[in-house]
Amino acid sequence: MKTLEGRLAKKIAQCYVVSGEDILLYDRALSLIKTACKLELEEFNFLKFDDDNFKADAVIDALETLPIGSEKKLILLKNLTKVSEDFKKKLTAYLKSPEPSSVLVIFDFHNIFNFVIGEKVSAKRLDETTLYGLIKSEVEEAGKVIDNDALKLLMEYCCDYYSLIENELEKLKNAGGVAITKKDVENLAIKETEFSVFELTEALSKRDVNRAVELLSLMEKDTKTFTLILNHFRRMFFIAISKESDAELSKLLSVKEFAVTKARALARNFSKIQLKNIYELLADVDFYIKNGQMQIENALYYLVFGIIFC
Repeated sequence: MKTLEGRLAKKIAQCYVVSGEDILLYDRALSLIKTACKLELEEFNFLKFDDDNFKADAVIDALETLPIGSEKKLILLKNLTKVSEDFKKKLTAYLKSPEPSSVLVIFDFHNIFNFVIGEKVSAKRLDETTLYGLIKSEVEEAGKVIDNDALKLLMEYCCDYYSLIENELEKLKNAGGVAITKKDVENLAIKETEFSVFELTEALSKRDVNRAVELLSLMEKDTKTFTLILNHFRRMFFIAISKESDAELSKLLSVKEFAVTKARALARNFSKIQLKNIYELLADVDFYIKNGQMQIENALYYLVFGIIFC
């Protein structure tokens, strides 16, 4: 992702494959590619295919058709959960001799397009050392400094997602004073509790007790956090048993599509029976909390160990 803008300035490739867990970076990559293509008349020249409307022949036809009133045409394959062998053959054959005016962008969140030869765009979360240096560098470019405690807290608030950190960093860089302190982060940055729940779920799915407890210690011990966990596992269970696409489920569940996509990936780490049992466990704990039989902090740790050993 860090080199994408520079690569686009030199040459626009025929195919880009975006993959990784920092799902907010997918839209950022698409925005950069769209800007480079200078699309005109997007209603004709920007076509999206997902699980709702995907058809192999329709995708190939769109790629082979010339743009209307624009130099480029952009086709997006968005978070498909499966593709047929027939489509793989057709797409592979097309990419050997692609239409020069067509640009294909693939959001490969589910890692099913490893057969595609194209420009790779990484949306993976950066390791802590790289992220640490990047934040330091950006702050220094703005003529400011950030102390280590503030930097560490900012990373914790944003669960190490660079796309989230960038948003909070803008506020911190524009605050008064040269030094960004831990207090500045506490006062200005938004703690991304929902992303913390995603992280917690991932740790639970891997049976990583230490990481799960560490994450829980960083989260607020209140009913909001419990409700987020409850809603998250309810969503995962519903997604696991549903045949609807991510886009359709986002409407049914009244959440952003990225949340559905992320939840679907995490749900694959549990069986449907496990998700059902976890959901029932959450319902029981919710009852205990509301009836004063369990304190919220005890309930959260009870849930963590209950889910790990379910």
